[in-house]
Amino acid sequence: MGSNEYPGKVALVTGAANGIGAAIARRLADGGARIVVADVVAERGEAVAEEVDGVFIQCDVRVPADSRAAAETAVARFGGLDIAVLNAGVVTGGDGFDAERYRRVVATNLDGVVYGIEAVLPALRARGGGSVVAMASLAGLVPVPFDPVYGATKAAVVNYVRSYAPLVAHEGIRINVMCPGFAETPIIDGFRGVIHELGMSILEVSDVVDAFETVLASPGSGECWHLEVGAPTRPMVFATPPGPQG
Repeated sequence: MGSNEYPGKVALVTGAANGIGAAIARRLADGGARIVVADVVAERGEAVAEEVDGVFIQCDVRVPADSRAAAETAVARFGGLDIAVLNAGVVTGGDGFDAERYRRVVATNLDGVVYGIEAVLPALRARGGGSVVAMASLAGLVPVPFDPVYGATKAAVVNYVRSYAPLVAHEGIRINVMCPGFAETPIIDGFRGVIHELGMSILEVSDVVDAFETVLASPGSGECWHLEVGAPTRPMVFATPPGPQG
């Protein structure tokens, strides 16, 4: 997109200290948006905020008050909020089941989206509407035997967004979810070999950001956009469940 696509807009990006979140923050800032960079990692988050002439807030998306504080920072520093990108996420890691790792992944990937949506709604309503994009994964649409907990959280995010979006559409608030394949970020370092063994290609981060802008510009809400190497992003068409038998 051009350099004047988002003048006057204010965006909050979680998980923005690196990877896809940082790249989205840079792209939105290049388009003229003011950016709130939210992340648990202060040093890298502050560096990204300085780079995009934005503001950093330390935010653990597992904590509802942190998400509220991030949204309130957008209003206090820039006068409002128009775009929320709920991007923070982690993989499970380690061998076997561990209850603490399980809770960390569920709290970050799923609770972070649930808390994030609730946190930004007041500011979006005050603006007369806006857009929320939750970052899920292709792992939420296909089996992921090398990290089933991660896959479960991303599938839950997909259905949560599809279920929640109609509740606020009449207020001019659009909520969509993205499901890109694995992208070239540090989050995949622990299982690159598995990805290659499964024959899966790895996306460039710039391709994910391009797709994000497509989703942001789309008029729809409650849509699940998937992205794979070599194909344009597009909304999923979900099969209609079978009706009652008899």
